[in-house]
Amino acid sequence: MMRKLFLIACFAGSIPAFAQNKPPVKQPATPAAAKTALRFRTTWSNFLSDSIPRPNILKIADSPLVVWDQKNNKYPVIAFEFTYESREVGINDTTNKPVIYSDFTGEVFKTDRLSPLWSKHVKETLKPGDVLYFNNIIVKYAEDKLYRVPPLKFFVR
Repeated sequence: MMRKLFLIACFAGSIPAFAQNKPPVKQPATPAAAKTALRFRTTWSNFLSDSIPRPNILKIADSPLVVWDQKNNKYPVIAFEFTYESREVGINDTTNKPVIYSDFTGEVFKTDRLSPLWSKHVKETLKPGDVLYFNNIIVKYAEDKLYRVPPLKFFVR
């Protein structure tokens, strides 16, 4: 029995010696622009997309959207779409069971922050369970270039 195990171990150890060694495959050279692809980070004041307490959102309702690249260069936001999802609990008329109803309202802004009217509306009506969306955020990258950057989504706690 020991002799069989010894032979099996010797045979298994010698298999890699018989395998063919292939030269490593060279990857094609990529242009320098591909290595330094633009990556943007979007925040509302200092907050990334997250679940945020209501008092914090009330403090930043008047703040601008801010966009940085991977080298911490700041870019001006020139437009974005804002959507406010209000959630309320109600009773279904046919089943008499509680359900959550969502109401979506929003607007397109050609600036880096909410208008004073929307800011006031958010401050007055915001409650836990609501969701704020900032989509299609456009920044001016260069004199003739515009970029769409990552969206933001805030859940109100």
